[in-house]
Amino acid sequence: MRYLSHLAAAICAVGLSAGSGFAEPSHGIAMYGAPALPQDFVSLPYVNPDAPKGGTIVFGERGGFDAMNPYILKGRSPYGLRAHVFETLMGRSWDEPFTLYGLLAESVEVGPNREWVEFHLRPEAAFSDGTPLSVDDVIWSFETLAEKGIPRYANAWSKVETTEKVGERGLRFTFNTQDNELPLILGLRPILNPRDWEGRVFEDSTLDVPTATGPYVVGDFEAGRFVEFVKNPDYWGKDLAFNRGRHNLDTIRYEYFADGAVIEEAFRAGEISTFREGNPTRWAEAYDFPAITRGEIVQSVIPHQRPSGMEGFVFNTRRPQFKDWRVRDALLHAFNFEFVNQTLNGGVYPRRASYFANSPMAMSDGPAAGGVLALLEPYKDTLLPGAVDGYSLPASNGQQRNRTNLRTARDQLAAAGWTVQDGVLKDADDNPFTFSIMLRGGALEDRANLWIDALTRLGITVEIENADDAQYTARRSAYDFDVIVHSWTASLSPGNEQKLYWGSDGVDKPGTRNYMGMASPAADAMIEAMLTAQDQETFTDAAKALDRVLMSGRYFVPFWYAQESLLAHTASLKYPKNSLPLYGDWIGFLPDVWWSEP
Repeated sequence: MRYLSHLAAAICAVGLSAGSGFAEPSHGIAMYGAPALPQDFVSLPYVNPDAPKGGTIVFGERGGFDAMNPYILKGRSPYGLRAHVFETLMGRSWDEPFTLYGLLAESVEVGPNREWVEFHLRPEAAFSDGTPLSVDDVIWSFETLAEKGIPRYANAWSKVETTEKVGERGLRFTFNTQDNELPLILGLRPILNPRDWEGRVFEDSTLDVPTATGPYVVGDFEAGRFVEFVKNPDYWGKDLAFNRGRHNLDTIRYEYFADGAVIEEAFRAGEISTFREGNPTRWAEAYDFPAITRGEIVQSVIPHQRPSGMEGFVFNTRRPQFKDWRVRDALLHAFNFEFVNQTLNGGVYPRRASYFANSPMAMSDGPAAGGVLALLEPYKDTLLPGAVDGYSLPASNGQQRNRTNLRTARDQLAAAGWTVQDGVLKDADDNPFTFSIMLRGGALEDRANLWIDALTRLGITVEIENADDAQYTARRSAYDFDVIVHSWTASLSPGNEQKLYWGSDGVDKPGTRNYMGMASPAADAMIEAMLTAQDQETFTDAAKALDRVLMSGRYFVPFWYAQESLLAHTASLKYPKNSLPLYGDWIGFLPDVWWSEP
């Protein structure tokens, strides 16, 4: 498998560890070792370099949008702005765990211990209105995003000690702390056009169209209904090796719908071009409608080798009823995964038994040992049961009654001070145990209702709150919920984003993704160990240790994950079937490397 070969290469290259850097400017940079592609590469390995140009693709999106700035907390902007309109100094190859190649920047150089990074801009790089990109534009973008953008940009910028211009097209960032991922993080910062905000407040949500450097510009749109991204014929980077075989379609259109069921109907009716199916039973049995039988729509299975990430019901531990880990453990036992998975998926999907499942970073079974144990040992008095000794999710026999796990749940609730009185679970002060599950537009009610059936048998009262997109986003950002469903994605090289997900600062700071409100010194330390690791082995130990802290915290009720994408699409849309990227159907795949042919 290609991932194993990349991982082996990374391990063999630890002599060139994350801190060894490059002796001179390079065309690319990897988290560990050296980039896989040479300086004179002709295209990324997962593209069709001779793909025809032209055509249109139409996506169906749920909800709507009311803004054109994707980098602030206010408003909802189309995803396509970040994907098609804005660019970064370096571009990521999705066929390597974490490697960047020059995009707006033609070269990158780091200090011996990655204590600084220096980028040199391409002389031909320009905005879509023809204005050349300058070093000042880059500095303005970085500073503005850190000071006024969404919180994650400030986190990395706080580690930048100085910014210096180097000649006409170079700039160097010197860091005030050891963080081996920082050069790559800065290489992936979006570059904005300062002139777009002259006379405007950056933080205000508006529908003013941005002028960026990317291959597409914003075309026709109607707020909340549709938006088109049209290929810029004068795009400055169309001849780069990094872009060869990419950006093949002339128009990328997003249509917005009220819910997922409507999107599916629109796909069947031929109004949109693609549909990702999440139910394997439906994939096998329900794709027999006329467009399929006529060959107008085809089904593609796209495998991947990326970590599972985490998705599930999330407990907001800022709420008093979820502060005790034994309560969370009880509610975990009440979720009959085996029965739910069989009912909804035919039992084909594995459970997310780790944040990094499907990768070498997943925690091992049994007690912690070796480097993992050494990392956890200083925090053992603060860790919950299972973190050091070993933890696994509750499992049932697949029967609907789930009696054994419900008995365990009652015992845990009793130990936490909750007992059933006249059929109602109450605490010592006679307060009933109640909570609500906030769902976006009614999505995932099926699995919520199956869980609620079991919780009712424990004497717990649960309500479902269906919120529209705007309300859901606002309440989630303010942590104004009891339980939500959320998904945290994971790469083959997790890093600074882990602070946004699990960092203690997120307990009170709005806008992070620490939705469970966890404040764990051990988790903070494991993230720091990941960011300062000098070799792959140390990094993997830190990731496994973090995984143990997260899983034993019982902060969420994990769902399942798929090891492949089930993607239905119009027959005229093609992709390179024989050279799929390591990450599969992920960022940088659809529509980036697809093309259209009659």
